[in-house]
Amino acid sequence: MKRSIRLAATAALCLGGITILTVSAGRLDAGVVDAEMAAAQSKEYRAEVPKTIVELQPFRSTVSADFKMSGDRGSATLINLNPGVNGWFLLTLRIGAGGKPLFYHLENPRPDTQKLTLGAQGEGLRIAAAGRDLECELWRNGQVNELLQAQRSKLPYAPLCGDRLYLRNAVAGSYTHLERVTNYLRDHVWGGERIVGFVKQELFADAFVEKGEAGSTSIPPARPVSAGAPPPAQVAAAISRPAVLPEHLGVDVGQGRAGLFLGQWYPVRGIAGMFVSVIQPAALAVSPSRRESRTVNELDAVEAAALDYMVAIDLAQFELGFALGTDHPRVGWSERVLESARNAELPGPDGIGSAAPLVVNGIVNPLTVERVAATFAGGFKREHGAFRYGALALQNHGSHYGFIEQGVIFSKLQPGLATLIVDDIRAVRMKTWSTADDAQLVHIRYARQNGVPLIEYDDKTASSSPGALVNSWGPGNWSGSSEKHLRTLRAGACLVGAVAPRFLIYGYFSDATPSAMARVFQAYGCQYAMHLDMNALEHTYFAVYPHKNGKIAVEHLIEGMAEVDRKGGDELAPRFLSFPDDRDFFYLTRK
Repeated sequence: MKRSIRLAATAALCLGGITILTVSAGRLDAGVVDAEMAAAQSKEYRAEVPKTIVELQPFRSTVSADFKMSGDRGSATLINLNPGVNGWFLLTLRIGAGGKPLFYHLENPRPDTQKLTLGAQGEGLRIAAAGRDLECELWRNGQVNELLQAQRSKLPYAPLCGDRLYLRNAVAGSYTHLERVTNYLRDHVWGGERIVGFVKQELFADAFVEKGEAGSTSIPPARPVSAGAPPPAQVAAAISRPAVLPEHLGVDVGQGRAGLFLGQWYPVRGIAGMFVSVIQPAALAVSPSRRESRTVNELDAVEAAALDYMVAIDLAQFELGFALGTDHPRVGWSERVLESARNAELPGPDGIGSAAPLVVNGIVNPLTVERVAATFAGGFKREHGAFRYGALALQNHGSHYGFIEQGVIFSKLQPGLATLIVDDIRAVRMKTWSTADDAQLVHIRYARQNGVPLIEYDDKTASSSPGALVNSWGPGNWSGSSEKHLRTLRAGACLVGAVAPRFLIYGYFSDATPSAMARVFQAYGCQYAMHLDMNALEHTYFAVYPHKNGKIAVEHLIEGMAEVDRKGGDELAPRFLSFPDDRDFFYLTRK
C-alpha cells in the first residue's frame, strides 16, 4: 500500500567512575567538578525513597543565576539532564520572592554541534554553535512572553530562539479503538484484565495467521538476491514451496507472480540499505540441538506453516532512535508484581510516579522527521512490563522493564532483562543487562528492555543459542493465556554480524510462540534477539518512507497497519511522524 505522506507541521565518580559537573554563577566551566554534588546525585539515584524524575538523573549538571526585576529579584536554573547526550534540558524560573517555579522542558535538536547554558545576565539562554555565541532572551524583567507563547501554541515541539531549540509541550496521544476498549476494561471494570485476556484468546487466536500462496517458480536462486544484504536464512533444500506470494506485504520489493524465495533478501525500492525477507518455520534447515531442545519447544502445524516477515536494516547507513509515547510505558507500579515485591511507600519501583515536569510527547521532532526512513512500535505497556512468576519476580521489585530516552532515565535498567541500546556514539547493541553494566549508563542515549532474550550471545564461547526461558511461560513473562496458549501475532528484533556491516532485523511473526521466534531468528544468523510487542497490528506496526519521484511515500510491512494512520484523500499521515501517539516507538534515520 503506497500513499504520499502529509507531514505535520560530563560528568566523573558517580556511577562507574563518572563525574558530575555542577556549577552556579551563570556560566558552565568544564574545569569545575563538584565531587560532593556528584556523590549526592548518585545517592539520590540509588535511594529507595519517593523522588522526582530529576533526582533520578545521576549525571545531570546544573547552572543557576539570579536576575534583577523592578523592586524584586528572580532566579533561573538550567539542568542539562545528561551532558554526555546533550539533548534534554529543564529550565526552571522563579519570578519574585516566593514565586512558584515555572518549568520548561527544552530539546536541543543539534546535540552534537550546539551547546546551551544561561546567558551572562541570567535573563536568557546562550547557545554556542559553529564558534559563535547567540544570546536568546527568553525572559526579561520577569516577563516570559516567548515561552508563554510557545506553551500556548500547543505544538508538540514549539520553536524557540529562531528554531534553534524546541519547547516540548504536553499533548494528547492518539489511541486506536482497540486500545480505548482494553484501557477502559483494565481501568474501570472489575476483572477487566481477565476479560481482555479471554477476548484475546477466544477472538484473536490465529486471527492474523498467514500462509502465502505458492509462487509461480520453483527454482531457488544459487546466491543471495541482493548485494549488500545479510546472509539468507538457512532453508532446507527439499522444501516443497521454495517461493511464496505474501498475502499482505505492503513494502515494494518488486514482487511479481513468481513470488519471493523463502529466506532470501530483497531490497526495498527507494531505500538503499533496507531489505525484506519472508520465511515459514517449516522450511528451516536447522533443527534445535539436544541442548537447545530443552529451551525450545517443537512447533505445531499452525505456527510451522505461518508466514513471517523480516526487515533488515544496514546500520552502516542508518541510525536508531527511540521515543516514549504520550502515555506508555508509564513509570509507576505494574499490577503484575507480587505484593511482597512492592514497596507501598513508593509511587513506583524507582521512586517516581510520573515523568513531570518532563514532557513525553510520542512524536519525532520536526528537524529529524525529514530524515526518518522507517518507524516501528516499541515494547509492552507498564502493566505487562514486570514479572509475576519466577526468579525475576522476586528481585528488584518485580524487575520492571527499563527505558531511557535522550540519556534520561525514566525507568532503571534491570539485570537479567533483554536490552536494546543506542550509546552516545550511536552504536546499536543488544545484551542481557547486568548489575556491572550500570557503569555504562552514562554512555547510553536510548535503551528499551522487554523481557528476557529469545537468542543470547555467550562471550566465552563466541556463540549464540536460544535463551534459557524461551519455553517458560511464567518465568519468561511471554504473555498469552495461563493455559500456556502462547501462539499469537508477535514482533521482535535481533542483531546480525559481529563486525561491520551489522544489521538490525525486525521480525513480524503472523502466528508464533517464542520458540518459533527463536528458531527463525537463529536461522537468519542472529547473535542476539528479543521480543517487542504482540497481539495486534498497531502493536507490531512497521512502516517505511521511501523517496519516489521526488516525493516521500509511506508503505507498511503489512497492509492492514495503515488503519492506524490518519487519512485525508489520497494522503496518509503516519503515526509517530505526523501526530503524537500514546505508545513508545523506534525510528530509523539516514546517516
